[in-house]
Order: sequence, then C-alpha cells, then structure tokens
Amino acid sequence: MATLSARALVAMLRGWRESGSAPAYSVLADRIRLLVLDGRIPLGTRIAAERDLAAHLGISRTTVSAAYGELRDAGYLASIRGSGSVARLPERAPVSIDAGRSGYLDFSKAAMPAYAGLADAAMQAASEYPAYLGDTGFDPIGLPVLRAAIADRYTARGLPTDPDQLMITIGAQHAIALLCRTLLARGDSAMVESPSYPNAYEAIRMSGARLVPVTVTTEDGWDEAGFEQAIQRSSPAIGYLMPDFHNPTGLSMPVDMRERILELAARHRTVLIADETMAELSIDRPGTRPPFAAHTDNGSVAVLIGSVGKTVWGGVRVGWIRAERSLIQKLARARMAGDLGTPVLEQLIVKNLLAEYDTILELRREQLRAGRDHLEALLADTFPDWAVPHVDGGLTTWVNLGHPVSSQLTLAVRNEGLLLAAGPRFGIDGAFERFLRIPFSHSADETERAVSALSRAWHGLSRLSLEDRGFLAEVV
Repeated sequence: MATLSARALVAMLRGWRESGSAPAYSVLADRIRLLVLDGRIPLGTRIAAERDLAAHLGISRTTVSAAYGELRDAGYLASIRGSGSVARLPERAPVSIDAGRSGYLDFSKAAMPAYAGLADAAMQAASEYPAYLGDTGFDPIGLPVLRAAIADRYTARGLPTDPDQLMITIGAQHAIALLCRTLLARGDSAMVESPSYPNAYEAIRMSGARLVPVTVTTEDGWDEAGFEQAIQRSSPAIGYLMPDFHNPTGLSMPVDMRERILELAARHRTVLIADETMAELSIDRPGTRPPFAAHTDNGSVAVLIGSVGKTVWGGVRVGWIRAERSLIQKLARARMAGDLGTPVLEQLIVKNLLAEYDTILELRREQLRAGRDHLEALLADTFPDWAVPHVDGGLTTWVNLGHPVSSQLTLAVRNEGLLLAAGPRFGIDGAFERFLRIPFSHSADETERAVSALSRAWHGLSRLSLEDRGFLAEVV
C-alpha cells in the first residue's frame, strides 16, 4: 500500500489556511478532499497519521482529527485496522445541483467529442478484420499496415521514418509509462516542464525517478537557462516535453530553441521524449513545423509520442512511439511484462482514419477556433480582471486568476455542477494556485454553462476570504 508522508502532504496543502473564514478543520478537510478528487492523492493511499500531520502543519491534533472525521463521514477516507486512514471515494458520487441538471459538466479533461466519421471507419475496419483472425493477435510492435501509414505521415511532415522505427501502443499514456519503465531506473533524474501533464509526472514517479522541473510561463515561454542548468547539473536520463501546444499553457517552443536543447541533450546523453499528441492541432499558428526529432541529426536523442486521442476521440485507444530501431526492440521486450499488444480492430480503424487525417485536422481546426474565440470573449466579459492568454493551437488556455484561490474555486464550482482541474494539479508540490486550466474544446452551449457556473462560484468567494489574504478588493 502506498503511503503519503506528512511532509509530502504538507507540500500539497500549501496555502490551505488562506482558503477562507470557515473553521480550520473544515478548510483542511476540503483541501484534502480536492487532492483525492483530483487524483493527486491516489485511491488506496495511506495518508499521514493525525499526530504527524498536526506537528508538520503546526496545528492541534484535534483540528486534524476533526478534518479526518469529516472526510470519513463523507466517504473520502476509510479507517483500516493496521493501516490508518486510506484515501477512497464515496460509494455514490454526488449529483449536480446546477439548475436541476443531473450529472456534472466535465471540463477537467482537455478532449473533444468523437470525429463524425469514426463509425464509418469502424465499419470499414470490421470488414477487414477477418483477414487477421488467422494470426495469434499477440503483437507488441503493431500492425505493419498501420506502422507504414504513420511512417508515411512523419515522412510527409519532414521527418523520414521507417515502419521499423515505430511501435503502436494503447494510447499516449501507455507510451509514456512504457518509456519511463524502460529508460529510467530508481534514483535517476527526469527533467520535466512545470506546469505539465500530471499523469506524466506520475508515470515518472512510479519508475522511482526524481523530477527536475523547468519552468514554462505564458509570458516568457520555456526557461532555456533552466534547461541548461537541469541537464548540466542533474544529468537526467530523460526529459519529458510538450514542444507543440503545451498542456496546459498552449505554447509552442521556438524552432531555434528546439535545436539548442536537442544539441545540449545529445552532449549529456539525455533522451528527450516529445509528447506530440497535440502537435497537429494548430488553429492559426503561422507556417508549419516538422516533428521535434527533425531538428537533430542524432536519432537517439529524440523519442516521439503520438496518439489519435486528441484528434479523433479519446475512446480510440491507439498511440505510438517513434524511436531508433534498437530502442523499439528494447521497448518490445519490456512491454511483454505488462501487456501483449494493441487491439487489432482499433489499429485498423486508425489506419483507415489516417487516409483522411488532413480533413479531420481541418475540421478540428475550425471547431477549436470557434471554441477558443467564444471562451475568450466570455471570460473577458465575465472576469475582466483575469489574465487570459491568446493561444494559437491546442485545446486549453492557462488562466491567471490574480489570486491564489484555484483550489478553493475548483471546490466551489463543483457545487455548481462543473468539474475543473485546479492549477496545482499541473505542478509539483502545490504550485500554481493562481492558475486555472480551462479547455475550449466543448460546444458553445457547454462553454456558456461552464462560464456561468464559474461566475456563480467566483461571486460566492467571500469578500472576507479575499481580504484575509490582503487583496482588499471585491470579487468581480
């Protein structure tokens, strides 16, 4: 059973006392509940003992006991003999109270509904399926026809690729986890962007590696000096990057910086893993850019991850890894301990969709342009004091709220029927309380409902709560 120490929990609770004028035990319980709901405390984790947490927080044990008691009553903690308090979820999830609607409006995920032509592609794949039923179905590398189609697309985009340089995976997250399990050993360093994709953080942590963060901001982009320091001082085994339409900021790394970082990584034998799941989701970025690995002649320094989860549909669990042939073979051997291959039918579906991929991307581009512009206009009208960056691609905007209330706002908006991921979900050790990631991939109606829910929750944050932080201004 995993254990969350008092020291680690305190880091995740940073700023909890500033979360309003409610009793301390209630505020503490709310913050821990959000950590469970957000996945920052995985289900089944034994959390710090009451006495230890009280000592590290500098509060009475009675306060912590009352908070834990409230969480147990609500179903977010369970007391297990010999194991203390263990994180869990209530047996029945609460329902929305948003104007009588049932269920939550989920903006916690950056994704789009399925491509309209998906069913036709599936029907075509089903007609091709019988030709593969004579094989065993166990293949850790992937169907040759799909690998050839992906290789052709990389080549057309400016990165000559052979099918033997590709492995088909069960989505991008599977690819990340497999690479971490193969390339990292316990005690290694892994360079990551901050903020970044939280499930990548977890995959790296599960391999036993130490995270070395490099800052990315909406104002200045990537901290190149931070990259140099991280690589030179830590000699990380890998670096995990999202150079195109970075999640959550939506930024794209300049071409000249890509070349310098790849050269630096090559000198220090750091393998850079570029997550390109959103690389082709340009809305109006000027020009075209080749894949990340096209900016180096050293094929061993850059590994690419791709997927159709963001472009076609998250329910089609097909992704891929592009790397040197030797690494693909190493990954294939390592993969057999966890799974025996990607479903054949889904691979055939993706093979068929790649034939019309440019059409799919153009459709998505128009959908995302409309969604981005609509969200930006709504936020400007409703929250004029928020800093909303204009992005030219991807699925999300990284909003600066102006105050460190992201976790509090995320909890409040749940009561309005809206699910959002708090800013610290994308950071390490509780950072980014001033930020909120908001996707613009939903329909106009859903976006309007989401902004209305945000408005109600924002107005519900008391003036006293903000004045307690020294802000001295009304919530707009």
